[in-house]
Amino acid sequence: MNVGDRLKKVRNIRNLRLAEVAEMVDKTEATIQRYESGNIKNLKLDIIESLAEIYRVSPAYLMGWESESPITFSHEYTYYPVSVAAGLPNSIDCVLENEIEKIILPDEMMGKWAGANDVFILKANGESMNKFISNGSLIAVKCTPLNEFKNGDIVVFSYDNDYSVKRFINDKVNSRFIFRPESTDEVFSDYIVTYDNADSLKIHGKVILYITVFD
Repeated sequence: MNVGDRLKKVRNIRNLRLAEVAEMVDKTEATIQRYESGNIKNLKLDIIESLAEIYRVSPAYLMGWESESPITFSHEYTYYPVSVAAGLPNSIDCVLENEIEKIILPDEMMGKWAGANDVFILKANGESMNKFISNGSLIAVKCTPLNEFKNGDIVVFSYDNDYSVKRFINDKVNSRFIFRPESTDEVFSDYIVTYDNADSLKIHGKVILYITVFD
């Protein structure tokens, strides 16, 4: 296996697109594609190190100096053994530090977030997001600053210590945050918090993955 083959293999394992890698190393998509095709004349040490960091392998493996792949195919994530409402916001019991658990998920499932230390796992209960997230699903939540949320993101939020999972909309025209259900049951409606009343609002992170078990 040559350098290009290794580059392509680990990129696919990490579930990253050429364009994503190109942006991370400040190169064009065509340049990354050339590297993967075996044209490595301009593949400098700093690029090798950057790619190795992105793919979480050693530079020596990418260059073929190590024969065995050091790729880790699964990682541990923090798991909070509580359920967050995918319905009306509900309070959840406080989880003590000694009650926090770990869950192991395969990298192929986690994709580009594999191994991220700012991702935690919860269980979602309820039917307000059942078009996407069914009752009892595990959800992977990435801690995200408020200014990085985009309209349409599915988020875990709390308001006055009541927690829920909904689709996020920042309605700047009307100075309010909308948390919208995506349900086949029309009983669920928008949950609205105005900017003036948002002191106790906290958006804990963006849902990047959900795992559903079918009976």
